[in-house]
Amino acid sequence: MTNIQQLMKMGQQIQAKVKELQDSLESTEIEASAGGGMVRARVTGKGDLVGVSIEPEVVDPEDVEMLEDLVAAAVGEAQKRAREFSEERMRGAAGGLPMQLPGIF
Repeated sequence: MTNIQQLMKMGQQIQAKVKELQDSLESTEIEASAGGGMVRARVTGKGDLVGVSIEPEVVDPEDVEMLEDLVAAAVGEAQKRAREFSEERMRGAAGGLPMQLPGIF
């Protein structure tokens, strides 16, 4: 087998692994909280928001801004964790190859 054929085969294997990982990221949920757990956000492994839970005690009609800040903090942290999780999984799938390979990632 020539080097080009081996590279093509390796590229196809990596693409298959990446596709599998992308599919699994869609079904993986990651959670983060703010305000001592009073506000929790759940995102997919791809960072898409799927849910927010708010404890009733944190809801103060006189301080909506605080609740907004807690929601934003929980969502932001969950999305950050999802990015880190996704990047770690993709690095493993790539077997140490650079993440900037065109057409693969």
